[in-house]
Amino acid sequence: MGARARHGPGALRPGPGAATRGELATTTRRINTGTLLAWLPWIVLAVLVFMWGVPAVKTQLNEWSTQASIGTKVHWPGLDLQVQRTPPVVAKVTNETAVYDFFPLSATGTALLFTGIISGLALGLRPAELARVFANTLYRVRWSLLTITAMLAIGYTTRYAGLDASMGLAFAKTGALFAFFSPLLGWLGVALTGSDTSSNALFGGLQKITAGQVGMSPVLAAAANSSGGVMGKMIDAQSIVVGSVATGQQGEEGSILRYVFFHSIALACLIGILVLLQAHVLAGMVP
Repeated sequence: MGARARHGPGALRPGPGAATRGELATTTRRINTGTLLAWLPWIVLAVLVFMWGVPAVKTQLNEWSTQASIGTKVHWPGLDLQVQRTPPVVAKVTNETAVYDFFPLSATGTALLFTGIISGLALGLRPAELARVFANTLYRVRWSLLTITAMLAIGYTTRYAGLDASMGLAFAKTGALFAFFSPLLGWLGVALTGSDTSSNALFGGLQKITAGQVGMSPVLAAAANSSGGVMGKMIDAQSIVVGSVATGQQGEEGSILRYVFFHSIALACLIGILVLLQAHVLAGMVP
């Protein structure tokens, strides 16, 4: 009875449009393969950027660049060791170096280039198609690259002209309120240079020295510089230009800046309030 009930005339059978088990398995495999291919560029990117960040790998790549005569250190003529930083900006009189490290193999951009090549080939693009995509991308971002270059030039001009030190010393005149303005100094550094690392290089020493003068923890000042710098990332020209190009909004950079500026300065001020509390009320939080 049970067998006849399962296979008899009244039993349920797949309709003419229903997929068989084999077809479902094939579709599942295709979906899984498509998902893997979609994630592949990000996986390759994560692996290569991680490798490029390992000091031993970076050192080896620099050695290969030197051996291949494509890596060098350029001591910029007329500028290297020609600018002096004096107390209280630094602990003692220091000649500012202006050395351009050109080691293309260890540059993060090289890892990104390799990511694009590997991912493109894995996704079935021919070398000629990859070259065409690369050329079209360069053409599309040509003005963006020029803008980023100009902003980096402004950052270096600010540094070697002493403008960063002058602004930092002005903040130092605020005394006990320096704890509030310390993140804003980092915010300003990232807004000028586009990099939290560059902002730390510009203002890190100044933050430490000024903190000692006003009785603030140097550790807190250094952390405030980085934390405030993060809030400045959304208004730096490089980020806005890259974002506008990626989303097809070239020419709208000014509108984007006006939209995010309030959010950026508001968040930086909130960080300033937190640092002010940590400096004078919650001092136990600072190691």
